Amino acid sequence: MKQVIAIIRPYLAERLLDHLKLAPLEALQVSEVKGFGRQKSYLDQYSSTEFSLSFLPKVEVTLWVDDLRLNEVLETIIKSTRSGRMGDGKIMVLSTEDHAPPTR
Repeated sequence: MKQVIAIIRPYLAERLLDHLKLAPLEALQVSEVKGFGRQKSYLDQYSSTEFSLSFLPKVEVTLWVDDLRLNEVLETIIKSTRSGRMGDGKIMVLSTEDHAPPTR
């Protein structure tokens, strides 16, 4: 099993969640986060206002996926969220172990 963490632009979250409706997921979690990338405090246009990109709002989507379906889910995330511009976000894949709760 893999844990996929995608940090994406907030306005793309609904599109991604729509595309993931039919994806083979074990679980999904969405959180609002803030952060910055390599650009540090570069100024840019963001939602019609000027922002310091030091701490831009982002959305973190965490998914748990079976190993065999990982590529399919990654392709869905990339196709749904990539704009090709700086600040698109990151996708991280971590190995996880599935532990059943102890039985009594």
